[in-house]
Amino acid sequence: MTNIVPIVSKLYCYSSETVLVVRRRPNVVNGGGFVVSECGSQSHRVVFKVDGCGVLGTKGELFLRDSNGDALLLMRRKGGMVEALSIYNKWKGYSLEYEGLQDLVFSLKEPNSCLVKKNGIKISTEPRVDSKKGRDFEIRGHFPDKNCSIVDTRGNIVAQVGVNKEVEKLMASKDLYHVVVQPGIDQAFVFGVIAILDYIYGESTRC
Repeated sequence: MTNIVPIVSKLYCYSSETVLVVRRRPNVVNGGGFVVSECGSQSHRVVFKVDGCGVLGTKGELFLRDSNGDALLLMRRKGGMVEALSIYNKWKGYSLEYEGLQDLVFSLKEPNSCLVKKNGIKISTEPRVDSKKGRDFEIRGHFPDKNCSIVDTRGNIVAQVGVNKEVEKLMASKDLYHVVVQPGIDQAFVFGVIAILDYIYGESTRC
């Protein structure tokens, strides 16, 4: 039986391994961002969309949307003088309710100093109603190379970012890459994290 790990919603947790394709959009198209679609299906059904901040007009703020364009997650970078002097940049991920209510579901700590760069990027999730504590994850690898993973505290890979070798030969850039999500893992959470990584490294979502 698959262990379900809902962070945003169990609606985005599937019982089998899923391979999804990410296509980055140029900044002149909807302000940049990227589109996530099913891999292998003839229809290439769109699953998620992330608009670049050229559309939003707000730096350090990203939205993950479903295939209908409805907002699922708001990712916001904390600002201010305290954050500027901190050794970490902090991001907060909020799930969005139909009535516009925001519920904190995860936090991401990006090292902002060479003293802690080796510690990598840490992610913590908020406790759910059916759990007394949240879960911790870490980014391993290098996202700009499209060679990284999200791993849990036991070192198990829950999602992996990569580039198909055949595609890589045809493309000098990493505008098209795939993400393999393990069974039971919340895909909305995974792509919320990837949207933040995209922004951190100044790619398609960055103003």
